[in-house]
This record gives sequence, structure tokens and C-alpha cells, in this order.
Amino acid sequence: MAEGVAEEREERAEGRGERGQSWVGVPLTGEPLPLDLVNTTYIKGGLRGRLVDALAAGPQDLDSWLAAQRHRFAPGTAAALAAAPPAGPERHHEFLELRRALRSLAGARAAGGGPDSGASAVVNTYARMAADWPELAPGPEFRAVVRPVEGDPVRRALGAIAADAVKLFTGADGDRLRACPAPGCILYFVRTHTRRAWCTAGCGSRVRVARHSRRARTDDEEA
Repeated sequence: MAEGVAEEREERAEGRGERGQSWVGVPLTGEPLPLDLVNTTYIKGGLRGRLVDALAAGPQDLDSWLAAQRHRFAPGTAAALAAAPPAGPERHHEFLELRRALRSLAGARAAGGGPDSGASAVVNTYARMAADWPELAPGPEFRAVVRPVEGDPVRRALGAIAADAVKLFTGADGDRLRACPAPGCILYFVRTHTRRAWCTAGCGSRVRVARHSRRARTDDEEA
């Protein structure tokens, strides 16, 4: 029993960095933000590995992930996130809901299929939170300020990711969106160059090792 609890704690900690530090454990980062959110669930250990959810422990994992990704948001949203209080269970639930929708849409886009209407509705609902408009700032000078529709910084980040997903799935990067073909991998990436076949070098190495092992067994059987 104690061993199982320890393993669960280890899995929860794998994806979690301290606030302001880089995100650790997750094997693939640096993809477009919607895919980085999707890729917070991954298989550790290859084909016979186990599923790890880097956001599983609750809002604290979401806070850590947002802190690590903060520099990728627009300056106003990034500054608001830096000053925001910790996210609560409701915001955590919303991010998980968006992640499920994005995984569904990423799978369909990578496979050349059409979008699921329910997943599209989730993305569209949250994308509205990214809306803003310019206003003239009060004072003696002509100066513009941007006013966001959504006042909660975490929901603004949620909206920004959803809006980025619309651009990703409908733009040129959508045509380059790939599901990693390595057995046991569930990660997505944008194929930025023609020689990239896997999400990470680790997946490519595992596939090559597996192929070599199969060839060696075949040669032994034929000998």
C-alpha cells in the first residue's frame, strides 16, 4: 500500500516544477501552447509504460505549468498571471476540459478528419475569453490601453490558449500537425522540418532499437 502511494506521488511530481522554474518531467515542450497543454499527459516508459498526467495533483500543478509557460503569453496576460493568486479547483477543471477538447481536435487534424462538434464548442467558448479592445487611456496624453473582456488572469490564459488553438488547427501549422508514430507515445508536435519523424529523439531511438532487435531475432531464427 505504501509503495503504491509513493509511486502515485512520484507520478504527480514528475511534471511539476516550482513556481517560476522550468517545467520538468514532461518529455516534450516548446510546441505551440495548445499542444504543450495536450502533452501534459504522456506515457512514461514507452510501449509498456504508464500514463502520467502532469496536472493530476490539482490546481497547484496548473499554477506551476502556467508559471513555466508565462513568458509565452502576451505581455499583459503574462504580467497579470505573475500577480495572480493561486488557481482554484474551478480553473483547474476548465483547463482539463480544454485539454480534452484539444486532444480530440489534434487527433482529428493529424489524421485528416473533421472536428468533433462538442470539442469545437468547448474551444470556442473559452476562446471568447481572449477578446479585448483598445481604449484611450485617461490623462492628458493620447495613449492607448488594452482592456480584456475577462478579468481573471488564469481565465485570460485559458482563452489565449483556446484562441491559439483555432489559429493552429486552421492555419499552415495545422497541415504539419503530427501524432508521434512511436508505439506507446501519445504526444503531438508540429513538423517544423522534413527530417523530423518523432516527437523527441527518445522516441526515435526506441523505435530504432526495437527495429534492430526484431532484425536480430529474425536473423537468429533463420540461421
